[in-house]
Amino acid sequence: MKSENFETIAIRTQTERSLHKEHSSPIYLTSSYKFEDAEEMRALFANEKEGNVYSRYSNPNTSEFIDKMCLLEGAEDGFATATGMAAIFTTFGAFLKNGDHLVSSRSVFGSTHQLLTNVFSNWGVTFDYADLDKPQDWEALIKPNTKMIFVETPSNPGIDIIDLEFLGDLAKKHNLLLVVDNCFATPYLQRPIELGAHISIHSATKYIDGQGRVLGGVILGTKELIADVIGFARHSGPALSPFNAWILSKSLETLAIRMDRHCENALKVAEYLEKHPKIKLVKYPFLPSHPQYEIAKKQMKQGGGIVTIVVDGGIDAARKFMDRLEMFSISANLADTRSIATHPATSTHSKLTEEQRNEVGIEQGSIRLSIGLEHINDILADIEQALA
Repeated sequence: MKSENFETIAIRTQTERSLHKEHSSPIYLTSSYKFEDAEEMRALFANEKEGNVYSRYSNPNTSEFIDKMCLLEGAEDGFATATGMAAIFTTFGAFLKNGDHLVSSRSVFGSTHQLLTNVFSNWGVTFDYADLDKPQDWEALIKPNTKMIFVETPSNPGIDIIDLEFLGDLAKKHNLLLVVDNCFATPYLQRPIELGAHISIHSATKYIDGQGRVLGGVILGTKELIADVIGFARHSGPALSPFNAWILSKSLETLAIRMDRHCENALKVAEYLEKHPKIKLVKYPFLPSHPQYEIAKKQMKQGGGIVTIVVDGGIDAARKFMDRLEMFSISANLADTRSIATHPATSTHSKLTEEQRNEVGIEQGSIRLSIGLEHINDILADIEQALA
């Protein structure tokens, strides 16, 4: 049955059943594959015939996961990686070479910042940061050797947002590759490719899995672009394991219903904290007070599950709040069924200088709250007692 509905696609897309007629896809724990004869082996390696050659290249489980993500994201093809950072590294590695330049949002994950400053800079790739809240400044940063625009929206952990249609038009005008880290939104809430992006990247470790179990990443785009990604990835080897691919594919079956609850709970938390006297700032895309609220409403279905706050009183007040939490986990991860609190300045973004953190709104009192699927009354009660 053909369907255009997200939930049905996520549940009913799967590999062809074997002779055993299994209802749920099996796990294909194999490193290699048997060929019928020498000619089939030759044809597969020559890309004249489609099929599995080696699990570093493809596997029925990773193929099923990629197929689902392509359908949900509106992409033609994809490649699954071992982690979200492997997806970002592979994308940069596939398209950037010595002498190239990219424009990136200043608000990026700490490890992405490290890639730009300490890895690709050593390989002759230069970059400039631009602010998500200053779209008027982006075009001036584009140079003759600019190859790519890279952006997180919503950003981690500042929850800043930029108009993807604006970036899509800018990329088209200058013949640039627009790459969007869509991790916080997932394809359920936002589809960057429909808005002008060429490639959409996910850390599948986060909401795609959603239960804090496995690592994974995925790169999605046109067949032509993903062919370049595959060419780089087959030899650099960031392949996703079949077991993790099986977990992630099964997890997609509940993504929509999980995201609905994450968003519902997060909005209530944001509304509650916005009125709390001990909270200096609350950032959440679907709060009318968010600077890019109108953009968020235009390009996102709901606001997501992450709320970033600034506790009045700096790092001492932030630590006191976190140490008093009883139900929330203190962890560097996010997007779990369980609510999580993170202090970015001393963990995920600790390698940035204080000046760099301030530029993207990470104060000493900043806390990233990943709102889970517990009952909202229990989530609010834990926050309330921790702030008392």
